[in-house]
Amino acid sequence: MDSIFLSSYQALSEDHTLIATLQSLKLVVFDVDGVLTDGRLLYTEEGETIKRFNVKDGVAMKLLPKWGIQVAVITAKDSAPLRQRMKELKIEHFFPGCHNKSEAFDELVVRLGINPNEAAYVGDDVIDLQVMPKVGVAMCPSDAHVLVQRHCSVVLKKAGGEGVAREVSDIVLATRMSLEEAYELAQKPEFEK
Repeated sequence: MDSIFLSSYQALSEDHTLIATLQSLKLVVFDVDGVLTDGRLLYTEEGETIKRFNVKDGVAMKLLPKWGIQVAVITAKDSAPLRQRMKELKIEHFFPGCHNKSEAFDELVVRLGINPNEAAYVGDDVIDLQVMPKVGVAMCPSDAHVLVQRHCSVVLKKAGGEGVAREVSDIVLATRMSLEEAYELAQKPEFEK
């Protein structure tokens, strides 16, 4: 465990059962807009949507599965740039254009054969409240809507689009090992393949 890193989070310092729950996670689910992006939508003259992703999140989303923690993305939006980013990251559990996030989450945990308490959900807006009460750990970016913050075990330090997935990954992995050990895999040439 990376106690020094974890001690910078008040919620983790105050609630040791939360650390045990993080240690038992088998799945982390991310929303996209306002979590993996800053929530802004840019449109070209042709009406196409452009999204800006943080490259640091890519490392995190590829690293978690290497340590036995599956990654899923459930989002209400759908676009070519989003699909391209998920393809690059090899996100196997991807639910684009999903307006019933609760149903998608239920389907996913059944498919994976896990308990909802073995999942974390990261979201920023009220639509994410469909899933947050069902999971073991709910997390949100620092700029999430106030109602979402009230339902989260951990309010992150990063705002949406600023490396939220990387911060989540660091927290989850730090409950199991030192971050130096966790990132040894990412330093190998084959990691980016």
